Amino acid sequence: MCNNPIGIFDSGIGGLTIAYALKKTLPNESFIYFGDTKHLPYGEKSDKAIKQYSLSIARFLKSKNCKAIIIACNSASSVAYKAIKTHITDTPIYNVIDPVVDSLNDQDQIKKIGVIGTKATINSNVYEKKINQINKLINVVSLETPLLAPMIEEGFFNQEISTSIIKNYLDNKTLDSINALILACTHYPLIKEEINKLFNSKIHIIDSTEIITKHIKEELKKLNIKSSSNNSYYHFIVSNFTESFEKSASFFFKENIKLEEIDIWK
Repeated sequence: MCNNPIGIFDSGIGGLTIAYALKKTLPNESFIYFGDTKHLPYGEKSDKAIKQYSLSIARFLKSKNCKAIIIACNSASSVAYKAIKTHITDTPIYNVIDPVVDSLNDQDQIKKIGVIGTKATINSNVYEKKINQINKLINVVSLETPLLAPMIEEGFFNQEISTSIIKNYLDNKTLDSINALILACTHYPLIKEEINKLFNSKIHIIDSTEIITKHIKEELKKLNIKSSSNNSYYHFIVSNFTESFEKSASFFFKENIKLEEIDIWK
């Protein structure tokens, strides 16, 4: 059981930022990554569709004997987490929202915090609700940034066109006077430095990858399911294969990877 893989899924390759961080922090752990490229992006889908896709993937990962499942997607975390927990009760399920919110519990210096993410994440209002449950003094403002994830999926970042798009969003008056910003999409760590520059390094950029990795490490230890294996492996699966996606995935994971296509809806 302890040496079984961790299941990780996202609508595309954004969740590979989480997978890569886990690989660095927990080198003995194996994982199976599922990118639902057939249905990306989740941020533009209905709640019903996101729940349906996410539950199917979680059940698939469960069938592969995953000892824990990480929903490495903010859209799926905000909409489908409870449904997955209800239907899969004998496997630890983790989302990418709660650890980030919990990290703000003792952040008294943050008075106004911005949240940027997909339409599904922002429309769920999940960050504002959860943050206000632990700290009512923090003013939470949210902004949809729907072009950013597909822009990053296509490799458009750290260049003039991406900076222009990011700046257009961040200039929105909704974000005036914030002193922290939550990157509420697992794609966004790849544009963290661009965002930081646009704010002249004057606000705290909250990167979920570091927080999630620390949380998972603590959870595995608490549940006594940390792997002791020296033969860790990584299995990458997508629901629709393209060579360009494989190339982008390798960039996200920072090493060459091979994708296997499995359409679990056939």
